[in-house]
This record gives sequence, structure tokens and C-alpha cells, in this order.
Amino acid sequence: MNRADFYDAELRRHNERFRAALEIGMRDRVLDIGCGAGQSAREAAGAAIEGSVLGVDVSEDMLRIARDRSAEAGLRNVSFELGDAQVHAFEPAHFDLCISRFGTMFFADPVAAFTNIGRALRPGGRLVLMVWQRRDRNEWAVAIHDALDPGGMPPTGATSAFSLGDRADTTRILTAAGFASIDFAEVREPVFYGPDVDAAQEAMIEIFLIKDRLADMGASPDAALRRVSTLLEAHLTADGVLFDSRAWIVTARRTIEPSGPC
Repeated sequence: MNRADFYDAELRRHNERFRAALEIGMRDRVLDIGCGAGQSAREAAGAAIEGSVLGVDVSEDMLRIARDRSAEAGLRNVSFELGDAQVHAFEPAHFDLCISRFGTMFFADPVAAFTNIGRALRPGGRLVLMVWQRRDRNEWAVAIHDALDPGGMPPTGATSAFSLGDRADTTRILTAAGFASIDFAEVREPVFYGPDVDAAQEAMIEIFLIKDRLADMGASPDAALRRVSTLLEAHLTADGVLFDSRAWIVTARRTIEPSGPC
């Protein structure tokens, strides 16, 4: 399984909740931030049949997959651009809706990034994000790291994934970036890592790059892989290997000019 297919399978239940929250109109112009391989953009294009969708991502490899799959689906109202949403030159006040499924947590300056995104939305335009809650509320993040490096500190990149997990902090960021009517809906759905332990362990090695992390830590790969295998066996269910997770669906509207850094 490639990385794009893995992420879509991992987040299938989350995506169902996210799609239901978008409420895309048939004439909407939609911006998808961090679109990856384009699943959410393709689904948005299917809803906005008389509108348009632009997907933006920093990975040309993922965008290549997104373009190919959109062409295979016969979608003519979706396009993709390589770009960093923090600084990308979007057409001002063009979009009715900005969406992002786990694509906005890694901004170096989130106020500046969301300010730039806000400028691309028409006044009153909607923002709908899915983001992880705090790391300690996501079993997959804590358990897998503890199996790899018991008692060790999580790598910096791993903690960045939860940067929008605190409601108060995220509200301050979005308010400073010019958004109002900010709301949070909790999503508690399991993440899926494979139909069986062997498939899940292969995903751990290839997608999460376990061996590279172990090499960096100077740890024994065999012992750590045994711990990972034991962990995956403990999470094997009739529906595959599942880990508990918590996310937010964050909704907001662009209604005011940004007030500056929070």
C-alpha cells in the first residue's frame, strides 16, 4: 500500500464525519489546504458540480497522484497547485469555502498562515478544518512512540501534529487571523492501520519509518519491532488493527479584518 492509500484507509471514518460537516453548495468555489492525494478535493468537486475546487499542497508527489486520480474520475472542476498556504498568492476574496483534513497543523506562523487563507475567502466565507486534539488524547501517537522508545521524548515533528489541539489556543489564532463564529465538534473514531498484524507492521515500517527512527535513537531494532508487534496484536479487532483517536472539526467564518498576532 502506498502512502496516499494508507492515509485514506487510516482516516476513512474521520473522512465520513468531515465530509458531512462541509455542507458544500453546488456552486461553491472551494479551497482545499494540504490536499495531499486529493480525496477531499475530489469529493468536494463531486458536490460543487457547478462550482470549482482548488487543492494546494507542498508535496509534488502527492499532487501528481491527485491529478491522476481526478482525471481518472472524469472531474473537470478540480485543479491542483504546488504551494505553501502560509504565503501562497491566492486570488483575494475568491473562495466560498476553505477546507482542510489534517493539513493545517504544521504552520510555522499559524496566525500569518490563517490570515493569508482568510484573504482568499469572500467576506462571510466558511472555514472547516479537521485537526487532531492534544497528543495525550490520541492513543495511536502515545502507544506507538512508547513501543518504539519507552520513556523517551517524542520527536519534534510528532508533537507538531497536535499544534491545533487546544481549543483556547486555536480560537485565539483564528480570531487574530480574522475569523469569528468559531466552533468545535469532537470526533472520536478509531484510526485503521491494516486488516491484520502483518499488514499493520508493514505500514509502521514503511509509512512511519520505524527503522529510520530507531537508527536515529541508536536503539535495538529487533526489540522495538517485537514491542510494536505485541502492541498491534493487542489492538487487532474483527475490523482490523484499530487505535483510539480524538479530533476536532473546527468551523469558522471570515467576517472581520485580522487584528494582528495573538
